[in-house]
Amino acid sequence: MNLDDLSLIRQIDTQNMLAEIDGLPDQLARAWALGATQPLPETGLLQRVVIAGMGGSAIGADLLAAYALDSCPLPVIVHRDYGLPAFADGPSTLVIASSHSGNTEETLDAFEAAVEAGCSLMAVCTGGELERRAAARGVPLWKFDHAGQPRAAVGFSFGLLLAAFARLGLLPDPADELSQAVAAMKEQQETLRAETPVARNPAKRLAGQLVGRWVNVYGAGILAPVARRWKGQINELAKAGAGFEVLPEADHNALAGIVHPQETLARTITLFLHSPSDHPRNALRLDLTRQSFLVEGLNTDFYRARGQTPLAHIWTALHFGDYTAFYLAMAYGVDPTPVEALQNFKAAMKARD
Repeated sequence: MNLDDLSLIRQIDTQNMLAEIDGLPDQLARAWALGATQPLPETGLLQRVVIAGMGGSAIGADLLAAYALDSCPLPVIVHRDYGLPAFADGPSTLVIASSHSGNTEETLDAFEAAVEAGCSLMAVCTGGELERRAAARGVPLWKFDHAGQPRAAVGFSFGLLLAAFARLGLLPDPADELSQAVAAMKEQQETLRAETPVARNPAKRLAGQLVGRWVNVYGAGILAPVARRWKGQINELAKAGAGFEVLPEADHNALAGIVHPQETLARTITLFLHSPSDHPRNALRLDLTRQSFLVEGLNTDFYRARGQTPLAHIWTALHFGDYTAFYLAMAYGVDPTPVEALQNFKAAMKARD
């Protein structure tokens, strides 16, 4: 497909996922502003925070946990499952139940477990059953409006959590840094929009390299969850196979697996996400790990995050990945919004209730 054919893009992208990606910087800013007005839970001396969520809701929590690692005095755990860990007990544990639809069964189960364990609790959603249960239990509810797919609401799932952490005193005020991140996203975006031709659009060019290949994405530090986001977006938008790895851990196992099977590895490409925020040793690892792939004759490429702050590095990298996954969907000729495989699986699960 010609990625500069805007009329064909509109035909394939029937529900306008492109507009969601284009609007992500403003969504992030709106989420931060909305978070300043929402009710906080009554908490005593907190010892830990558990964020329960799945899919698009959980990735916002991953991004928050990575960003908070250097400044939040409490452990932040992202829980992708039913129930809660045994240590989530009593009011010293804050549980944040995050579900875009409000109907995610794992998150609802974690919400009930938090109530039973007497945890401090708040809910983040657009409505659904989680809203109903929060209202019935008097749990602070942070409700936002978003009619699209959960993965397209990552600005809300992160920005609201960021506001909650800042207002609870768990993070230094990130307002200036957030503004810089939004500005850096918009500056980078000028080269990524669909109107920008392939010759001047690095996301379109990268998407072209990914066609016909299994994609692996490597990241470190604050870009580790961004690597996961790239993987998920390639899966859901392009309906294509992808995986992710985290450094330095990957250099202790995954790096050994780049020899066999040669025929399969020849059909892969590995992308390395770099950030000015990388630990110097991880920056070196990214370079040396890529060199190891190149020595084996494997396809690789890289992306360098933009901006002057860690938040800008996270969000410019994430935004570039969203555009790349979208253009890969266009190259494959698939609508990036519907996820029939996931819906069919949910229906099969419900049929067994």
